[in-house]
Amino acid sequence: MASIKNYPWISHFLGSPTGYVVHLQKGSVRHEGVGQAFWYRPAVSVLSEVPVDDQELPTLFHAITRDHQDVSIQANVTYRFVDPVAVSSRLDFGLQPAGAGPATGRDQVATIIGQLCQSHAIDQIATTTLAEALERAVSQLRTVLTDALRSDARLLSTGIEILGVQVLAVRPESDVERALQTPVREQLHAEADRAVYERRAVAVERERTISENEMASQIELATRREHLVAQEGANARRAAEEKAAAGLIDAHASAERQGISADAEANQIRLLGEASAAREAATMEVYQDVDHATLLGLALREAAGSLPNIGNLTITPDLLSGALAGLLREPVGGTALADAGRVAAGTTGNAGK
Repeated sequence: MASIKNYPWISHFLGSPTGYVVHLQKGSVRHEGVGQAFWYRPAVSVLSEVPVDDQELPTLFHAITRDHQDVSIQANVTYRFVDPVAVSSRLDFGLQPAGAGPATGRDQVATIIGQLCQSHAIDQIATTTLAEALERAVSQLRTVLTDALRSDARLLSTGIEILGVQVLAVRPESDVERALQTPVREQLHAEADRAVYERRAVAVERERTISENEMASQIELATRREHLVAQEGANARRAAEEKAAAGLIDAHASAERQGISADAEANQIRLLGEASAAREAATMEVYQDVDHATLLGLALREAAGSLPNIGNLTITPDLLSGALAGLLREPVGGTALADAGRVAAGTTGNAGK
């Protein structure tokens, strides 16, 4: 932006790199160009600064379609001042003194371009329906407005070059727009619901598959457990049979051992009995030829060996006489008398003890 320093009766102007200044003094051009710096007398000078950089002009207007629907059109126009001297002569870009109103050159350009855009857009929209306008109006309007503005005689004579036109939106009224959006919104909701249902169906299918796998696993485990129980029962039954067979074998062996022992013991007892019987028989055969007195003496001798100690022995005359009588009845023999004497001597000895 240009800067102006005021002094008494004179001022100094310093231009900007994007402003084209035109200095008129008494109707003739004294200075012009970009980035100028000069002294001038305010009382006899007129300064105009025209921007030479690209200018953006947003515009918004309404149009009626062929089916009598109102649509709003939003566009943006890019332009540039290619002839600043002609622009300064036809539009107000003057540098006003302090306290004065601003220049109206930009507003004039906005009005001109806005009216041209609205006029050509209305003509184009009037030939289409609302559906066609919403579908193809953006590209059609961009082409129509660009060609119309670039070929407009007023803009060319003013020194304005149109660099480009962008149509940003073509929209119907809010209630119509909502009505048009409703089918699409419902379709989107239906698609969303369908996606949800499909996702749920997939989830249910996956859960069913998981349940079937779990059930199959449980069935397989139950089958294996059944086989295991059957195998364990068979093993236990076989072990019991083996144990019973082993016990039977042990019982048979024990019975055989007991039978052998009993047979051996019986044989031993029989042999001992036979030996004892044989001894008794031999003894009895020996005693058959021995007289009564000798047997009595032997019996006394045998009894004397097993009798307890006797302190005193009383022999009555009857006993003595009977014994003597018996002795006397025996045949005279040295053996009987000697045995009787020994018996008597032994009895006396025991009695003495």
